[in-house]
Parts: sequence; structure tokens; C-alpha cells
Amino acid sequence: MATSHKRRGATTEIGVRELKNQASGILRAVREESAEYIVTVRGKPVAVLRPLNEEDRLRHERSEIERELAEMAELAAQIAREWQSPRTAVELVSEQRRPDAGD
Repeated sequence: MATSHKRRGATTEIGVRELKNQASGILRAVREESAEYIVTVRGKPVAVLRPLNEEDRLRHERSEIERELAEMAELAAQIAREWQSPRTAVELVSEQRRPDAGD
């Protein structure tokens, strides 16, 4: 990886253009070497690129779970709005599972 990176303590500064051009290698360094980068635009720091820590991972997992639960709640509400049978889904499924006397 060609470097025009500037070191700032244990963190490396990298311009957004270089990040774009070398994204794969930079992300590999973050993942495999726990490298940290300060991303700059026109020399001004705008973001930090670093490996996720355990707190970050847990926050991401919780966010994904909450998103999926919200999707399920919306689906349940949509089914409830459109349900037209006087019987419940449990009753209908149970009816389908009963063995026929003629089998």
C-alpha cells in the first residue's frame, strides 16, 4: 500500500481519496492488525476508522434485533388488519393437522 499517511500517535491520518483508492487494504489492516485511521478531507479530520470493540458489537446486535422485532410487529399488525376469517390462525392450523378418518 503506497503511503502518504501521517502518523498521529498510534493513529494514522489518511485522506478520503486515498481511503477510496485503497479501501480493501485499509480495511484489512483495521481487521487484521487493529489499525486505526483518522480520515481527513482537505487535511481536516472528519472521521475515525477503527475496529469494533465488544460494546460496539453488542450495540449493533441490539440494533439488529430491535429492527427485526419492529418488522415482525408491523407484519403482525398488517395480518391483523387484513384477517377475514372468524376463526383464529391456531384453529385453522389445528384443523389442517387433524388426520382424516378415511386415511
